[in-house]
Amino acid sequence: MNYISAAQAASKWEISKKRVTVLCKNRRICGAQMAGNVWIIPETAEKPADARVKSGRYIKDTITK
Repeated sequence: MNYISAAQAASKWEISKKRVTVLCKNRRICGAQMAGNVWIIPETAEKPADARVKSGRYIKDTITK
């Protein structure tokens, strides 16, 4: 299996290297591993879906007074 660095994944997915690192730390990228102090990501790994709330509704806003 071939691996790419976090910087290469960031370039491939058009996001920042820091964001890729955070995704790796949160186990959102399948197969990502630490090699020393560098994250390595399988070449075939897919960019994780955006998990942010897109509806504009938040759980805290649903509490009635």
